[in-house]
Amino acid sequence: MKLLVVEDEASLLQSIKEYFEQEDFLCEGVQTYAAAITKMEDFTYDCIILDINLPDGSGLKLLRYLRASKKEDGVIIISARDSIEDKIEGLNLGADDYIIKPFHLSELNARVKALLRRKYGKGVNTIEAGNLVVDLLSRSVSCAKQQIMLTKNEYDLLVFMLNNKNRVISKRAIAEHIYGDQADNIP
Repeated sequence: MKLLVVEDEASLLQSIKEYFEQEDFLCEGVQTYAAAITKMEDFTYDCIILDINLPDGSGLKLLRYLRASKKEDGVIIISARDSIEDKIEGLNLGADDYIIKPFHLSELNARVKALLRRKYGKGVNTIEAGNLVVDLLSRSVSCAKQQIMLTKNEYDLLVFMLNNKNRVISKRAIAEHIYGDQADNIP
């Protein structure tokens, strides 16, 4: 799964990236509004973790841009703004969730996984295709009840393909989903 973290506080950005990389997510991070726009224009993400207080623009404006562009990336707002009005505004603009700083990374992880379950698993923790079963929580795969061992990239590719069944997917889209910024370096 591919995440984008938009957070201007360098230490928090690094902590979130490291945590989700340990959870086997492909995680990219940016600290500015301008860099986030570039990423959102160039890539598709399973989930964007979005701070709304950025030094060069508003995260809410980024959310408006994302939804106006008809992009379906999941969005979880992380913010120190804790008023009910701020939460309602973020959710009404199209965020899937809103979490108040400070927060535990394990809670953010649970919220990301819940978003991915709703987005891809129709509220359940598994994706099924015939005898193939992918468990999104344990990141395991079985076929005819036999466990299949996959590398991180193989697993990510399988989930990406299952989530895009009956669609034509370009080689570039697959490379960007698996390798992110490094896709241009893949032969």
